[in-house]
Amino acid sequence: MHTRAAILRARPVERPYSETRPLAIETFELSGPGHGELLLKIHAAGLCHSDLSTIDGNRSRPVPMVLGHEAAGEVIEVGAGVHDFAVGDHVVCSFVPSCGHCGYCADGRAALCTHGAKANNEGTLLGGERRLAQDGSGIHHHLGISGFAEYAVVARESLVKIDPALAYDIAALFGCAVLTGVGAVIHTANLRLGQSVLVVGLGGVGLSAVLGALAGGASQVIAADIDPAKLDKARELGATASVDPRDEKALQQVRDLTGGGVNVAAEFAGVPSALEFAFAATARGGTTVTAGLPHPDTRVSISPVQMVAEERSLKGSYLGGHVPKLDIPEYIALYQAGRLPIDKLLTHRLSLDEINIGFERLASGEAIRQVVTF
Repeated sequence: MHTRAAILRARPVERPYSETRPLAIETFELSGPGHGELLLKIHAAGLCHSDLSTIDGNRSRPVPMVLGHEAAGEVIEVGAGVHDFAVGDHVVCSFVPSCGHCGYCADGRAALCTHGAKANNEGTLLGGERRLAQDGSGIHHHLGISGFAEYAVVARESLVKIDPALAYDIAALFGCAVLTGVGAVIHTANLRLGQSVLVVGLGGVGLSAVLGALAGGASQVIAADIDPAKLDKARELGATASVDPRDEKALQQVRDLTGGGVNVAAEFAGVPSALEFAFAATARGGTTVTAGLPHPDTRVSISPVQMVAEERSLKGSYLGGHVPKLDIPEYIALYQAGRLPIDKLLTHRLSLDEINIGFERLASGEAIRQVVTF
């Protein structure tokens, strides 16, 4: 069959993306699902900084590649060997296809799946195959999904069945923004009831972390960003205070608000100064978590003496440390109960043809979460 999709052929691409148009909308050949795979009709796909970091060169991915990894859709064909999904099922895609049997998966750390990481780095599905092609040449998959397309073939290990009552444009957000943001605070930092939290970097993932901290019982949630509009949005969502990290008094403000520093700081800006600010704002014994993805050559300055003498910890968080098949349905249930209102993060709905405008909007900080709908 054929599908229209958004392809990246070269990187990095200069801005403004609305003019340079890094993603071309073209028609591709899509093979049917192989063993352990499914064919999806994509209904919604979110624009994320992980896509943007491929466009701007911060993340090395093979090209040509159809981008998009935060997606939701409907199963329209089931490949051989798939017994836990059926035609008509509604699904959310997870950007790490966890094999379920490597050492990390067996230890409950699906985000670190050895085989999933290899497939993602090589631009294939979990089994090593590429189902997209054009003029006989194979096209790489983005994180096992390639969701900026009308149709996609995806490995069953990349999919989570969801409640069909959930709207697709909201469902898509659970595949990345919610897992990453909420998980960094709840899972990786192991937030305890009544602790204080600082969230640095208020895009879709950071604001998801604000909502997650509130749902997880934080006593204080302090939001930090250089954009006043995003600080306003965080307070609207329930943040108890906000600071601009560029203010020379910002660090002291956090310490004054919390009696010495926060218990948990979570950084999502992907900027060294943001991570250093988050670490400095933690109290003795505090935990700093980062899910930001700057250029691989980026380095930060952290005091080992503080880490040792004050028992502070610094952790990375990928996929929020989740097992998607277990955690996505739980987070959806929280949303449906009104306790995790992630629909408030959705600022723009786009057509596929508007995707380059959307990425320029994302790069300039004008959007929180945008979703391409089909």
